[in-house]
Amino acid sequence: MREMRPIRSILPRRAAGTTEGLTSPEHSMAPRQQAPQQAPSQPGVVEASVVNSAVYRDGHRISTPATLAEALESLPDESSMAWIGLYRPDDAQLNAAAKQFDLHELAVEDAIVAHQRPKLERYGDTLFVVLRAARYVDESERVDFGEVHIFCGPTFVLTVRHSESPDLSAVRKRMEGDPELLKLGPEAVLYAILDAVVDGYAPVVAGLQNDIDEIETEVFSGDPMVSRRIYELSREVVEFQRATKPLVGMLRGLSAGFDKYNTDEELQRYLRDVTDHATMVVERVDGFRELLGSILALNATLVSQAQNEEMRNMTEASYAQNEEIKKVSAWAAILFAPTLIGTVYGMNFDTMPELHWVGGYPFALMLMVLTCTGLHTVFKRRGWL
Repeated sequence: MREMRPIRSILPRRAAGTTEGLTSPEHSMAPRQQAPQQAPSQPGVVEASVVNSAVYRDGHRISTPATLAEALESLPDESSMAWIGLYRPDDAQLNAAAKQFDLHELAVEDAIVAHQRPKLERYGDTLFVVLRAARYVDESERVDFGEVHIFCGPTFVLTVRHSESPDLSAVRKRMEGDPELLKLGPEAVLYAILDAVVDGYAPVVAGLQNDIDEIETEVFSGDPMVSRRIYELSREVVEFQRATKPLVGMLRGLSAGFDKYNTDEELQRYLRDVTDHATMVVERVDGFRELLGSILALNATLVSQAQNEEMRNMTEASYAQNEEIKKVSAWAAILFAPTLIGTVYGMNFDTMPELHWVGGYPFALMLMVLTCTGLHTVFKRRGWL
């Protein structure tokens, strides 16, 4: 991976047709599809997706052009800057904007396809940045992700949003309220957008922390649905980690070139502050992922213990049932013996020799008693009674 350039490095112009800067897995590992052919610039084609357009000089808005061509034409000199925001442009609109600002086709292709990982790349004198914004939805207790693409040139900033977040109107309002910061040029606008995206992570971190606290309570309360919730939250944390982790490398790479490219000291402080916040977010998210892994393992252990306890209870119940069956079977056998003897001697056949025997009745009674006593003794010794 090539060395990352600081924001200030977008200002010097390069020879036409050169491409420098960072590469990403999307560019280095997968073959590129042929970029869509650029549509001819027609009046009203791209303007349908423009949500805001302004030209600034010395930190103050000097015009609000109706078209991109007018925005470029109204730039009085190189110290001025055009800032145009596009919202969900289609292919024709984005290609028309690319033609107006002479954007590289690979960067335009990424902006059209969207769903990119956060990255920073240079194409000649234009810097292309992809950021993943996030917001926590309290109603559904989930994280909603957005995406913004930023083309930052020497005299222009072009933002392309494919979702509601981040709210760049708030960024523009903040910058216009601070002319000293805005007059630093396109790099200051890029800083402000980075700052807004990173600050937007704080409520997400708080929401995820609250969800994890609730899950810990549910785990120890034995909620049967907690495993599913742990898995769903783990997926959101992984997605959040993918959105935040690349930012640290991007920002540190920008900071590394402060001295080389004479970046304004005030802007250096702002970018260092953004880097610190991004680092803290990444560390918290890494901690969330490890904690959820531990909670999932703990939940599996508790479920296993509960199953073992249930099996033990079932075994004890089965053992107690077997003991009762033994007792019933033993008493049934004991009572069966006198019943058998009484049945034999109660048949009253004339040819039975015992019918006229004087000692037959006492003998039958004694036989019943001895048989029952013997069976009782045997079952008692075997633990059936």
